[in-house]
Amino acid sequence: MVIYHGSKTVVVKPNVKGSNTTNDYGPSFYLTKDINAAKSWACKNNSVGFVNEYKVDDKRFSELKILDLTNKTKFSVLNWIAILMHFREIDNSFAKRNKLVLEWLEKYYIDVDLYDVVIGFRADDSYFRFPTSFISNDLSFEDLENVFLSGNLGVQYAFVSERAINLLRYNGFIKCNEQYLGHYYSIVKDATNKFDELISRPRDPNKKYVLDLMREDNEH
Repeated sequence: MVIYHGSKTVVVKPNVKGSNTTNDYGPSFYLTKDINAAKSWACKNNSVGFVNEYKVDDKRFSELKILDLTNKTKFSVLNWIAILMHFREIDNSFAKRNKLVLEWLEKYYIDVDLYDVVIGFRADDSYFRFPTSFISNDLSFEDLENVFLSGNLGVQYAFVSERAINLLRYNGFIKCNEQYLGHYYSIVKDATNKFDELISRPRDPNKKYVLDLMREDNEH
């Protein structure tokens, strides 16, 4: 398996030190199989960065404990959101307003520390409004699911454990060219347009919102 890490620096020896604890899946080394996504991340802040390339032995990778949140037969978008809310930094006023919903979501939380690798969707700041709007009962579950299962966001691999990180074999780097400098912001623009389009729709009585899901849970 060939996998990439977009960065402002060359990373020969990956580790989780310095990793942001409020990233999607907590402190981890984040990678992707999509080289174009890695280039976008590397050029996020209007400066040309690097795509670090690694190889991973498929057999040894398959022996790791892997939490694949993109597996729709095993996991729900609710599992993903519960993990996201556990790690991401959220505003105190938002937390207070939505206390009951956030407590309900905890039942879907999966402890990522029990795994070596987490495979899941990206939720950079441009897309963070989707799950928070769902929690606020403004976006339906169906619309939320469609956004995150459509594949447009890309999938990231969070290497959580040292055991997993030790499998990464550095294979060189690619310096991004300037054509990728604005690519990240085109993703942000697409996300904004999608969000504005969804949130401006009249509420669909045939779709379920978070309070509907909570009510159904209580009835059972």
